Amino acid sequence: MKLLTKNNPTSHHTPLEDPISGVANLFDISVVLIVAMLIALMSALNVLDLFDPETELTLTKKNKEGEMEIIRKKGKEIKVTKISSEETAGQGERLGTAYQLDDGQVIYIPEN
Repeated sequence: MKLLTKNNPTSHHTPLEDPISGVANLFDISVVLIVAMLIALMSALNVLDLFDPETELTLTKKNKEGEMEIIRKKGKEIKVTKISSEETAGQGERLGTAYQLDDGQVIYIPEN
């Protein structure tokens, strides 16, 4: 009787772990790393102020074709203004003169 039970594979069979179970853990770790990298990038570029409803923010962006965009955020409202390289012309009147001082301050003197 001992010989029959000794070679019987069902008597001492231990279940093996699933070899794919480690892949799920790697996926979870990669998602956490991606989120951490996004937060680090946003804080390095000082873009976290976009999510604060109390801040006012103005960003200027220029692409390689020379087109500029001005992004203004006031409270929860965000406006994007595209500026073309074309010169503008029209009718108008002179309002005054602006001077820039040595310390960078700009002074506006209205025409009277």
